[in-house]
Amino acid sequence: QVQLVESGGGLVQAGGSLRVSCAASGRTDSRVAMGWFRQAPGKEREFVGAVTWGGETAYYADPVKGRFTISRDIAKNTMYLQMDSLKPEDTAVYYCAQSGKLIATTERAYDYWGQGTQVTVSS
Repeated sequence: QVQLVESGGGLVQAGGSLRVSCAASGRTDSRVAMGWFRQAPGKEREFVGAVTWGGETAYYADPVKGRFTISRDIAKNTMYLQMDSLKPEDTAVYYCAQSGKLIATTERAYDYWGQGTQVTVSS
């Protein structure tokens, strides 16, 4: 079993930055992908970005490409999502997830999910 816990959400002004974290515990595998998704009010959950466990390969959704960066601290079993140049449309609950695949960009490919952390960007 894998437990994922997000933290670091909050309120930030447009143009600002925020970093959210995802701490993993339990059974982890160095060959799995880790991803970030988000869900805005009234909308479906959408893919934000994903990275291989070792951090060698990363993918980002077009709306966040160039503004968001995923990083990993293997020793701490923690993944980070650095969000820069934030926009009001980035407001959502952000979820981290773990997949059994080497890399994955679709929600159905992820087996374990955190509880989410709220990010609110004011205009």
